[in-house]
Amino acid sequence: MTKKERAKAAVEALKKEYPGAICSLTASNPLELLIATRLSAQCTDARVNLVTPELFATYKTLDDYINADVADIERIIHSCGFFHGKARDIMGIAKGIKERYGGKVPDTIEELTTLPGVGRKTANLIVGDVYGKPAVVADTHLIRLCNRLGFVATKNPESVEKEMKKLLPPEESNDFCHRCVLHGRAVCTARKAMCEECCMAEFCPKKISK
Repeated sequence: MTKKERAKAAVEALKKEYPGAICSLTASNPLELLIATRLSAQCTDARVNLVTPELFATYKTLDDYINADVADIERIIHSCGFFHGKARDIMGIAKGIKERYGGKVPDTIEELTTLPGVGRKTANLIVGDVYGKPAVVADTHLIRLCNRLGFVATKNPESVEKEMKKLLPPEESNDFCHRCVLHGRAVCTARKAMCEECCMAEFCPKKISK
């Protein structure tokens, strides 16, 4: 099988295994998802979801964040880690959206990455989940699985993103990334690849080489 054929097979296998491909971060609008994703850096989604209900109930609009007491945001998000930088970035994100993008969360990678603390991974998530555009979210699970499946031979997130955009059907790429997160947590974990339980074992080079 070519890489592209194996990528298509992986898409179908994961689609069957995890039919409900959704982001594990809880948010009710684009701004909330952008903030939750910023908080998820070096923190689990589960922890972020414990913190955001109070944050989102307290701060509902861009102006709420812009005019906030940074110490209060830090208090709320403290358990997410790196809370000083994350609090500053959240306030800066709100200010940037209001001043440069007319109060609307941008819909392009280029614009989103001008906001404080927003990298390509976060930008791809917003572009894909909010605006329905083809996107590849190169998080730790996607990078690990794509290396094990032989699609890439690099741990550089931007390189993985670019290579997988070439291999994945555009309309499937966003959901594929969400499914890789689920599979990476449950089966193809960082500690061990449980190949005997994997829905992709029959075409995975790691399994074949065992």
